[in-house]
Order: sequence, then structure tokens, then C-alpha cells
Amino acid sequence: MAVPAMAVAALFALAALGGVAEAQQLSTAYYDGSCPHVYDTVRRVVQEARASDPRILASLLRLHFHDCFVNGCDASLLLDETPTMRSEKAADPNNGSARGFPVVNDIKAALENACPGVVSCADILALAAEVSVELAGGPYWRVMLGRRDGMTANFDGAQDLPNPKEALNDLKQKFADLGLDDTDFVALQGAHTIGRAQCTSFQDRLYNFSGTERADPTLDRSYLAALRESCPAAVSGGNTRLNNLDPATPDTFDNHYYANIQSNRGLLRSDQAMLSATEEGAASTTPIVARFADSQTEFFKSFATAMIKMGNIAPLTGGMGQVRRDCRVVN
Repeated sequence: MAVPAMAVAALFALAALGGVAEAQQLSTAYYDGSCPHVYDTVRRVVQEARASDPRILASLLRLHFHDCFVNGCDASLLLDETPTMRSEKAADPNNGSARGFPVVNDIKAALENACPGVVSCADILALAAEVSVELAGGPYWRVMLGRRDGMTANFDGAQDLPNPKEALNDLKQKFADLGLDDTDFVALQGAHTIGRAQCTSFQDRLYNFSGTERADPTLDRSYLAALRESCPAAVSGGNTRLNNLDPATPDTFDNHYYANIQSNRGLLRSDQAMLSATEEGAASTTPIVARFADSQTEFFKSFATAMIKMGNIAPLTGGMGQVRRDCRVVN
């Protein structure tokens, strides 16, 4: 019974928020009459994809993040390039690393077959993210629905997505600009409890941290040695080898990620900075890291709350936007 309690707590937390007018336009019951099996359909397709690709859960969760942080949660990330529009897929933070698009297309096809022209691609991303977290062992929350799809991509905006090599205070500000506080930031970073990262995302920490030609001094020595073995210095074209974001339980959504940080085993700079970058504002994030490391329940509650808040970043509702028939193109 603890899981529904977490979902209720997250919804109460959202209701208490001030200044999030868009949240009131969405509803957990939005498709109850028009497409009552939407959640079961999304879950079935994601489960099928997971059977052949264990990484897909982290990938689908990441798509929702990368969509909401650009233009709001409007599925602009899913649009293909056209002669007059650059795709967000081509932006540096997405090109070669954002994945899971075929699964989103499969979900859309299944829903178009069941409920033609009803379920938006933006809502599919939100539902797929929740399903992915739940299937990986994480918390359940009732997804707010009723988003409409945007009709243009924002390549320049996608170029400015949060970067794991950015300073902690800059990252916190990017989240704050979207109405997400430090607790939301630390909780959402916890999505790194599942998934993989390419060597290129952190290789500077192993050999030339901040231009010092030395390793990041905050890295645990044995962890550093293991990462150097996985990511040797001299690899032409950049090393795209994948490494577990959470070396302890890489495919389970749990709070081990925060214990890793406390042991100086945060893989990305942005992970470890929440504890170690005192000059960049870690004083506000360190106690939150400790709280989540001590209590998985606290982490799950805060993560569910933060995901609901993030899912309500500037959604298109009512007569705005459209419900795309194909997530890759405007109707």
C-alpha cells in the first residue's frame, strides 16, 4: 500500500504549489472516457520493448526530460528535421545519445489503432516515463494528462539542455528557471540510478579535470582505475563506450545512486558536484543527497513530486497545438 501513498503525497504536493497555473488544466482522468486503456497500452508496448532492450526504460525517461526542458512538455523533441526546421534530435545533447524514438512510434501506432486522434505524443512521453520508472522498481504516480503537441521544434533551445559538465550553480539555475527547486533538482538527478553514459560524458574527469591534466580529485581511487580501464585516454573520434551510471544496481530504480555519491562514486560531474562542489553551491544539495541516501521512501516521494511538476512545464492545452497523428511530423 506504500506505493499509492507516494502517489497521493506527490499530488498533494503539486496542489500546494503556487504559480503553476498550467497544472490545473491537466487531469489524471483526461482519457477516462475517450481512451480508457491508454495506460495499459503504453505499459504493454514498453514491456515488450524492455524484453529485447533493458536500456529502454532509462532512454524513455530521458526523452521526457529532454522534451520538457525545451518549449515545455509538447513533444517537440520527437519532430523530424524538415527543409525549414532543425530537429531537436540533431542538437548536441541529443544527437547520438537520445534513443527510444521507435518505441514511442510503436506506442503511438497502438493508440491510433485503439483511439484515433485522441492521445497526444506529449502525453505518451509522460506516460512512458512513469511506466519505465515503475517497471524498473521505482515509485508509481498518477500522470497528469491533457497535453497537446507543439508544431515546431527548438534546436537552439535543445542546445542549452542541462549538461553533466556544467557547474552545479548553473545547473540549479536552469532547473529553478523552470520552477524546480533544489529538492526537485536532486531528486530528478536520481534518474541516473538507471541507464548508461558514454565515456565522452565524463572522460575529462579521468585525465584532464578542469584543464589540470589530472583526474578529478573527488573520484574514489579504485573507481577511477576502473573507469580508466573502460575509457582509455587515447581513442580516436571520442570514446562512446557505455558505462553504468549506477555501478551497484544499474537497472534497478533505487536510492543507491546517492550512496554512490557519498562514496565519491558519482559517474558524471553533475552527480558528484551535488556533494563535492562547495564553491558552486553544494551546501544546499548535500543534505538532500544525504536524506535520499538514508531513505529510499523519501527519494521516491520527492521523485514522484518532481516528475509531476516537471510534466507541468508550459503544457499546451485546450485549443493550443494539436494531437499529432504521427509523432514525427506535424499534421
